[in-house]
Amino acid sequence: MPTPTPTQELRAWLRLDMTPGVGPHKARQLLAHFGLPEHLFAASATELRTQAGPAQVQALLTEPDGLQARLQATLHWLNTPSEHGITRHVATLGDPLYPAGLLDMADPPLMLYLMGRLDLPLLYAVAVVGSRNPTPQGALNARYFAQGLSEAGVTVVSGMALGVDAAAHEGALLGVTHHAAPAHLATVAVVGTGLDRVYPRAHHKLAHNIAQQGWVMSEYPLGTPPLAANFPKRNRLIAGLSKATLVVEAAMQSGSLITARLALEQGKDVMAIPGSIHATQARGCHALIRQGAKLVESVQDVLEDLQLAPRLSTLNDTQAQSDRIDDNDQNLRNDHPLLHTMGFEAVSLDALQARTGLDTGTLQAQLMALELDGKVVRMPGGFLQRVEHA
Repeated sequence: MPTPTPTQELRAWLRLDMTPGVGPHKARQLLAHFGLPEHLFAASATELRTQAGPAQVQALLTEPDGLQARLQATLHWLNTPSEHGITRHVATLGDPLYPAGLLDMADPPLMLYLMGRLDLPLLYAVAVVGSRNPTPQGALNARYFAQGLSEAGVTVVSGMALGVDAAAHEGALLGVTHHAAPAHLATVAVVGTGLDRVYPRAHHKLAHNIAQQGWVMSEYPLGTPPLAANFPKRNRLIAGLSKATLVVEAAMQSGSLITARLALEQGKDVMAIPGSIHATQARGCHALIRQGAKLVESVQDVLEDLQLAPRLSTLNDTQAQSDRIDDNDQNLRNDHPLLHTMGFEAVSLDALQARTGLDTGTLQAQLMALELDGKVVRMPGGFLQRVEHA
């Protein structure tokens, strides 16, 4: 058989991916027997029957509707000019850019669409996931942990969703800002749409920033809209890319817990940050901890658990940040007295007034000053919460 051109190779992979009734598992069995997809499609019906059932054979012999249109759209996307070192690529099984961690899964995608700094290696990654509606402290924690991991040379993997995911990506990008020429990927966003779309729409700038210092990745072909079923499915890729999964905040019914479960099924470590017993967003983390997930309070906890403590040479402020989270720390005692009284639990205005004995006007004035300083935020239901910045 003549050597196929890159376009012919891509066409054969797209055809296999689009063939109805032949899922990833069966496709891999066929590839193990026939080799490359173009060899598979050059086989006779008799040869195919030795490896597939009648319906699958018929599907393999029939070109899928829309194949040519998908090929043209993919070629156009691949050849679109880019900037800031951003490149586009379709990685198939066996491609050097196909992440090795995914090959250990039961159902690795046949094809991955990649966009970003493909010149940088994906060496050691940790997933940071959590609530789409985190508490203010939860968002700060996600950003802080992700930044610390990135500064230590770890790639942060998440799903580019609202809330914790976005904060994790932002923190990871901050972690490489002091490097003139980063040697590792800051972050990888595994999305549930085609890479010609950004979801949520508000994350257009974030997606671009990620592509400048990391990868945006999808198993879904171009043009795929944000279908609800795709997001839980992509969580297995987040877990598969990562050595461990850190859950920052999660309700009891959340995609983050799905990612944690998938990580456990893949034999990966799961870690969780504890939170307030009164916060719905902390209940999933507490459940994970009860089930054996490692409780972590600092970036150092994560790195030591993963035996990456030597990377702490770039984390000079890790212990200081950990100490600031401790209620007994000297920094806390030097804070505004009202912050000390609040602690880190969400508290109502009435409860805070009862604790302090301050009149309403004085208390409101102090709270307003702390809000302007970014040290206190107002939450739904009239509650207030202290936030700790990294």
